[in-house]
Amino acid sequence: MFKVGEQIVYPMYGAGIITDIVEKDFLGEPRSYYCVSLPYSKMEVSVPVDKCTSLGVRGVIDQSRIQEVLDVLSEEAETMNPNWNKRYRENTERLQTGDILEVAAVVRNLARNDRVKPLSTGEKKLLGTAKQILESELIFAGGYTLEEADELVEFHI
Repeated sequence: MFKVGEQIVYPMYGAGIITDIVEKDFLGEPRSYYCVSLPYSKMEVSVPVDKCTSLGVRGVIDQSRIQEVLDVLSEEAETMNPNWNKRYRENTERLQTGDILEVAAVVRNLARNDRVKPLSTGEKKLLGTAKQILESELIFAGGYTLEEADELVEFHI
């Protein structure tokens, strides 16, 4: 269980800080929720405490793992499915794992593909989401500003 003030990553939303733990009524039953502030996306979300594991919620990586993330961004892009619909689904599934290395791989692959041939509107939006998730965690893990995290990611892809 996380505590108020802890930094967590909520897959598909990014990194945030637990601001409160509250009890809410859900279908007549009391249920605990983390109130999470996601400063990068300027959102507030409630996450059911008992669903954190199945949702992939985890703590922010330590600073020592940042280089591992940058190494993934610098690697050669993977060959992606030529069918955009399948490719979109596969990339979305990778983001939903919550694994920062998977998120970095999605950013790298989509960004590199975009340089060769412009991405579809859906994939451009997915790339934006993936970058937001990645950069929000780098901000917390490395103490970067938004601009510094963006420059770091752009430099390595």
